[in-house]
Amino acid sequence: MKKSILILFLLVVNQFNAQEKAVPFFKDGEAQIVAAFEDDSQWIRHDLWVETTFDSDGDGKMDRVHVDVTRPEQTETAGLKLPVVYESSPYYAGTAGNAPIFWEVKHEIGEKPKERNHTEVERRGKRPIISSSQIKTWVPRGYIVVHSSSPGTGLSDGAPTVGGDNESLAPKAVIDWLNGRAKGFSSREGNEEVKAFWSTGKVGMTGTSYNGTIPLAAATTGVEGLEAIIPVAPNTSYYHYYRSNGLVRSPGGYLGEDIDVLYDFIHSGKEENRARNNKVIRDTEMANGLDRISGDYNDFWAGRDYLNDMKPMKAALLMSHGFNDWNVMPEHSYRIYKKATEMGLPTQIYYHQNGHGGPPPMKMMNRWFTRYLFGIQNGVENDSKAWIVRENDERSNPTAYGAYPNPAAKSVTFYLKGGAPEAGSLSTNRSSSKGTETLVDNYSFSSEALAQADYTNHRLMYVSPTLKEDVHISGISTITIKAASSKAAVNLSVYLVSLPWNEGRRTKITDNIITRGWADLQNHKSLSKSAPLKPGKFYEMTFDLQPDDQIIKKGQQIGLMIFSSDNNYTLLPKPGTELTIDLQGTSITIPVVGGENAFKKSVE
Repeated sequence: MKKSILILFLLVVNQFNAQEKAVPFFKDGEAQIVAAFEDDSQWIRHDLWVETTFDSDGDGKMDRVHVDVTRPEQTETAGLKLPVVYESSPYYAGTAGNAPIFWEVKHEIGEKPKERNHTEVERRGKRPIISSSQIKTWVPRGYIVVHSSSPGTGLSDGAPTVGGDNESLAPKAVIDWLNGRAKGFSSREGNEEVKAFWSTGKVGMTGTSYNGTIPLAAATTGVEGLEAIIPVAPNTSYYHYYRSNGLVRSPGGYLGEDIDVLYDFIHSGKEENRARNNKVIRDTEMANGLDRISGDYNDFWAGRDYLNDMKPMKAALLMSHGFNDWNVMPEHSYRIYKKATEMGLPTQIYYHQNGHGGPPPMKMMNRWFTRYLFGIQNGVENDSKAWIVRENDERSNPTAYGAYPNPAAKSVTFYLKGGAPEAGSLSTNRSSSKGTETLVDNYSFSSEALAQADYTNHRLMYVSPTLKEDVHISGISTITIKAASSKAAVNLSVYLVSLPWNEGRRTKITDNIITRGWADLQNHKSLSKSAPLKPGKFYEMTFDLQPDDQIIKKGQQIGLMIFSSDNNYTLLPKPGTELTIDLQGTSITIPVVGGENAFKKSVE
């Protein structure tokens, strides 16, 4: 008893001394708030320019990127060195807002689209503060916070390339500067050096969406000093963002967006450099590579896929994403998590049930950075590898699993029985799958309307028996479809839905949509080479739907909906194209926790 009291007393004394000495201290494996670091009026805030190893704006000089720093005063007055939490973005200096002009989507598939107009960004922002993100969270806990504007944005030199090499090398240069391997300057053009004497050299990066892509981009360079990253809803492949299995597909909410539209949206750099950047990057490299006619995967897209660049990566990876993020879809994080796990890197993934954005709980992030930036042995590397927020839980209270997908999930194959224009059936019995069924494309009807329709020839629906017990789906569903088109090209959209459809003010995002996917039947052999379809000829294609982890409640039915143009995501050709499905040649494999026995038990 006396020994316990003594230990508690010493712990309190140590924490008190840490506060008095203004140094970081830790409890339960997490960095704690230090009173001496909390007073923001005492923080030192300054900016500088870090010289990179590239000249992306073609002016004959190495580009410099604009950087800001926020640090406790003790790093200046008491010789304190601290690790860095770093966020980089193309958005800090302003964007085109609602002004970007999207591509016209109402035209036939394979037809050359109309030329689009362009817009200019009006740069905003004042020195020395580029951004205030992360500061209130991490500075009081004993970190320095650093921001930088991406190349060609704000007061950074260069050109935005939207996934090009300079967007990986720019944050690498900043990390090199934090480790004394690159030069920083007090002005954009001058030679007065600024040194990061206050940095331990240990860096962690985080951010959401594009700001979450950049930590991964930096990590793929293998830069020394980048110890850990926490990307939130990152875009890990611009092909997967703007295309889907050979199909020209927009991110949710941005119909007609493409990579060159995003370029216009972020290009807030030097006005005098913009014409040259537009000509070289947007109007040449992007115009020649993005290929809105075929939607095929090519070298341009391969160069903007971070999965292809992961070999040098060493940083510990904590991924975060929403299963119902239909902007940057959940596959973006899964594909990187899977590869990092295979590489043996310290890796965890956090998935919630909502839409775009949403970081892991603070406790998870704190433990991650505490372990890898301060070196505190808190055992985070031994924690569960997957954390899933269940449907009715708070995002701060995820459920731990050994991995994602759930290790108990097994593939269950479902077959189709016709019923059009009403609903057919979806079952594990293959013998009932015979004949063909045809739908007529019409983008005038939304996917929601089609899912709710009792009777329509604009979609095909196949439903399971009513569930008598909950069914837990975890992983990636894969469809094999045998189909014929009445034209040389056709949109193909596939949804898994939970029926009956729930409408109302309190409807949750998980009530109706389970997962979905899109494809171009012209790419049935290869994503990199499409070929026109012979009208009336059947082609077989297999592709994945988006990853999911969802519990379908008893009383519901699982529905497979097949239709053509999706008016929230695809090109919108003139209605009337017929898409015919061969029932015997079409099936879907769904990952069910407990496998086929669990599913059969749920419907018996």
